[in-house]
Amino acid sequence: MPTYSSVITGTGHHLPKRVIANSYFEDKLDTSDEWIITRTGIKQRYFADHEETTSTLGIEAAKKAISDSGVALSDIDLILVATSTPDLTFPSVATQIQAGLGIEKGCAFDIQAVCAGFVFAVANANALIKAGEATKALVIGTETFSRILDQKDRSTCILFGDGAGAIVLEKTEVVDDGKQAGILATDLNSNGRYRELLYVDGGVSSTQTTGYLRMQGREVFRHAVNKLVSSSERVMNKANLDTIDWAVPHQANFRIIQQTSQRLNLDKDKVILTLDKLGNTSAASIPISLSITNQEGKFKPGDIILSHAIGGGFCWGSFVFRWQ
Repeated sequence: MPTYSSVITGTGHHLPKRVIANSYFEDKLDTSDEWIITRTGIKQRYFADHEETTSTLGIEAAKKAISDSGVALSDIDLILVATSTPDLTFPSVATQIQAGLGIEKGCAFDIQAVCAGFVFAVANANALIKAGEATKALVIGTETFSRILDQKDRSTCILFGDGAGAIVLEKTEVVDDGKQAGILATDLNSNGRYRELLYVDGGVSSTQTTGYLRMQGREVFRHAVNKLVSSSERVMNKANLDTIDWAVPHQANFRIIQQTSQRLNLDKDKVILTLDKLGNTSAASIPISLSITNQEGKFKPGDIILSHAIGGGFCWGSFVFRWQ
């Protein structure tokens, strides 16, 4: 009886029009370009204008991923959107993107795991495809985090940016030759005890306001490195892998990426960095980085690629796949 895998056949990303250099914050906060770069590695980020929303950014990224994959819009039967910044309380961003693309079949829904959202969405899409619930899926990470930033809080407002990234996952029969392209393994985790370390202080049920992002940076840093390393080791074991060709980590902070990579013994030249130009785009950061790297032609058929992320809650996880 055949078994199936889900293969990444297309990538795409879309960024807002407005570029925000570090100098933007110098008149508003006690900070400087040098201070931000030294502590975070970020030189600029993008903020959405009023007419740009989480769904409109996601639609544009999805269009590019579909074009890259060559699949027909009418063949898409699953849309999963990872976001913490939806346009509306409901309906979901996924259904808005579905309508924006003119897709009328299949199902579409959102996944909320903050910065780890794309990892969770990939794992769920992969499981649904392998279970026979879908054949061609759009998996999108899209965010407008600028909407929930306290511009007076230096510890958070300099870190985040807006954008969207997308991939197309297609169902493929597994050929047992040890070189099967597609998602090889996933690892998902969460622990709600850490809520106070990274959260938004508003919500529909609690305050009836949007609220602002709040973070205890040092504690988040400590947990991030340990949890990302352990998840990556588990997912590599699940896939029976000893080495990888590329790491495409969540782009949260240069020091987190650096320390995590060192503990995993990853070659720094094989760790993809987009943080300097994009900031932390939360659930969008991994798919944007995948799309940029694919456009640059760095991925080769058969390459093994590891991605991992951690977000508020905490939620964290990883996935590993072979490039087609």
